Amino acid sequence: MCILFVYVDDGSMAGRYRVVLASNRDEFYARPAKTAAPWEENRHIIGGRDMEPGREGGTWLAIGNHPAGCIKLGALLNVTGENKVNVTNGRGPIVANFLAGELTSRQYSETLLAQDNFGAFNFVSIELDATTGQNKLVDCSEGGPNRARGTILHTSNAPHSIEQCKAGEALGFGNSTLQKPLQKVCRGREQFAEIVARRNVPFADKDAFVGDLMELLKSDVRHFPDPELTRRAGQHAEFLSSINVRMPNGSYGSRTRTVILIDHQNHVEFIEETLNGTDPNTGEWNRSRIERQFS
Repeated sequence: MCILFVYVDDGSMAGRYRVVLASNRDEFYARPAKTAAPWEENRHIIGGRDMEPGREGGTWLAIGNHPAGCIKLGALLNVTGENKVNVTNGRGPIVANFLAGELTSRQYSETLLAQDNFGAFNFVSIELDATTGQNKLVDCSEGGPNRARGTILHTSNAPHSIEQCKAGEALGFGNSTLQKPLQKVCRGREQFAEIVARRNVPFADKDAFVGDLMELLKSDVRHFPDPELTRRAGQHAEFLSSINVRMPNGSYGSRTRTVILIDHQNHVEFIEETLNGTDPNTGEWNRSRIERQFS
């Protein structure tokens, strides 16, 4: 399981950042992965990489600056408890192909669903114009001065849907449908909204902002009972009901915490904390920070 919180400025209020993102990646601790870094084959993309044999190169969260003048961000979450037929492809390339390709988010999402042979997924995509410095969303691939406003999209194959999400408000995504969000997504979104309202102001204390977002991602509070989570995860539901997941057998849980900030000059900061080892209670958490100017 994973969880994702996103805020994209709609220009209605003065704020220091046009995008604020906080996310936990939940995975088996022993599954090999690379921490976030610019990709060797495409330095315009920053993100972690799955290195499980046979699935090398996939990613769960990444940001890129392709094509020129466009900022694209993609995040992938599984949909728990959904059995798909005719699954022949892993989900790892979904984000990577979006960032490296030329299609708009809607074109890409329509192609994904038309050729659906993946396990159940939720795919969140964002496109921003990096040439204007304005607080607006655009369809980055259209070109020309009359480019249509783009969207924040939530795309799922369980069931098939492409939903446009609103800018200017806190958004939360998890391992269920948009129509039936998990309780930890609802409660976490409320806390995320409060942090953004309090911290995303001109001349904000950036370190305090990042600290508050990381503390949200570390929350062990269990939002249980949760009928939707119980329906999807059965006997494991209670252990999965917190934003920060730690299963009792010690082999699975939240192993990567990520915060991304993009200001109005398109300066990107990618801050990540990754568990080094297989025990979240005794293992060391390594922090990395990548900064990049997109244009």
